[in-house]
Amino acid sequence: MSTELVHVGFGNIVAIDKVIAIVSPASAPVKRMLQAAKGKGLLVDLTSGRRTKAALVMESGHIILVAIAAETIAGRVAASRGVEFKSE
Repeated sequence: MSTELVHVGFGNIVAIDKVIAIVSPASAPVKRMLQAAKGKGLLVDLTSGRRTKAALVMESGHIILVAIAAETIAGRVAASRGVEFKSE
């Protein structure tokens, strides 16, 4: 089994096969989840100081903050798999 990697901006790459969910960081429950992860040392910030547009929840419990939209990540995954991505 090979690991599928996706570029998430600023020279950072994530193993997309380890991602459980891609969520918007705007809602109150997600903000609480981010604070809990930060307290446990499981928050990884890959935004390079930019505004957080999506959070990736990983199998390991880590949460990765990225400065690109969830739709952009989904499009990159679809392109790497040779599938057309249609955003609603």
